[in-house]
Amino acid sequence: MARTPLFHSSGVFRRARQLWRRYGVFWLGAIAVGLVAVFYARLIDWGYEQFRDVQQRHVWLPLIVTPALAAACVWLTRRFFRGAEGSGIPQVIAALHEGTSTLGPRTLSLKLLAGKILVSLLAILGGFTIGREGPTVQIGAALMYNLRRLYPRSTALIERQLVLAGAAAGLSAAFNTPLAGIVFAIEELTRSFEARASGVLITAIIMAGVIALGLNGNYTYFGTIQIGAHFPNLLAVAVVLTALVTGIAGGIFGWLLLHTSRWLPAPLVQLHRERPVVFGALCGLAIAVIGLASGSTTFGSGYAEARGLLDGREQLSMLYPFLKMASMVGSYLPGIPGGIFAPSLSIGAGFGNLLHSVFSSMQLPMLIALAMVGYLAAVTQSPITSFVIVMEMINGHALVISLMATALIASRVSRLFAPPLYEALALRYMTPPAAQASPPPPDTPNTLEPLFEDERNGQREDAPPADAPRN
Repeated sequence: MARTPLFHSSGVFRRARQLWRRYGVFWLGAIAVGLVAVFYARLIDWGYEQFRDVQQRHVWLPLIVTPALAAACVWLTRRFFRGAEGSGIPQVIAALHEGTSTLGPRTLSLKLLAGKILVSLLAILGGFTIGREGPTVQIGAALMYNLRRLYPRSTALIERQLVLAGAAAGLSAAFNTPLAGIVFAIEELTRSFEARASGVLITAIIMAGVIALGLNGNYTYFGTIQIGAHFPNLLAVAVVLTALVTGIAGGIFGWLLLHTSRWLPAPLVQLHRERPVVFGALCGLAIAVIGLASGSTTFGSGYAEARGLLDGREQLSMLYPFLKMASMVGSYLPGIPGGIFAPSLSIGAGFGNLLHSVFSSMQLPMLIALAMVGYLAAVTQSPITSFVIVMEMINGHALVISLMATALIASRVSRLFAPPLYEALALRYMTPPAAQASPPPPDTPNTLEPLFEDERNGQREDAPPADAPRN
């Protein structure tokens, strides 16, 4: 009688297979997220360097290049990559809330992953005011979501954990902010702490972070600011005023993005609906004009300008935050893939520079840090994520209480103007329940126009009818 091999009889093979299914796929996905995040960051940085090199040699060229690339980006997004538009965070939130089996194939496919990278690269080649951090969240979620195929029987729980871990790992690798990745997953993506997913989440963030650190080295996104041991007497006043200013500005920005049909002239609203490619070209022209009027400081994500202010190397106009905000709105309106994290931090740095004229006795880096966290918290209405991100970016543990207070106040002020931006945008990707067939009351998030004006009543062109059976 043949002996059963010890390897099989001891159950080692079965145990190894169980460990692979439980942890191996997540580790593999986290490594992939780290590699792709670094590749994407370098690609976007290279694209912007190409734009700046050409723009410095031919100052007026953006008046031609930016509208042309804007039109190309809108056409590509609408024709081939619907679901890749914007930052990508609303798509991830919608998939997590409605169910990955329903929205995952439409918002987290490998096709959209490729489209996100391609079209955002074209946009940054045109000098658009976009960041790469939000798109990295959708890219990370899409990478991990598609690894569900490695499971013999993928369940909704497994898919949800994959998406959540991929999104958090993407943000962590993009900013080199592991704590912010964890907080972002809890506060923004799920609005709750899931104990069953916490170990998987943290492991994925660590793995992706290790890959990013191995390729980029140990760094802080904005460097390390130097804060003295003694804080100024007017710090409390500065915190309150900075939070009010950035909260109002961030709230207005959110309102502008969520209610375009209320403030855009009727001919532009019609053009957006009927000829979106032409509308995109007009937005590109506006971005080019603003960029030239600002001395080329509003092109791109704004990382260099914010870093220059923190280091004391940059002198920016007092109008910079307002011009940058206008360029950011123009970059988002056509529905081009691109994030708002880095531009928001740059706008916040501009407001910190502006407020330094009021608090001239305070250190400029301190005011900039407060304003960055205030504006980011106002735009996202995720105060904990915002102050953790900025604290890790500047190694500003000495300012943690001040950053926290600014973020909380600014977020609350912003909510007076608009609901949480990402959650409101996520509603546009969700299938409206049959009970909401009748029009909801005005000024509720469900009355927001779709991202693309031709997608009426929450029905996307590529979506199944509302009464179609679900799998």
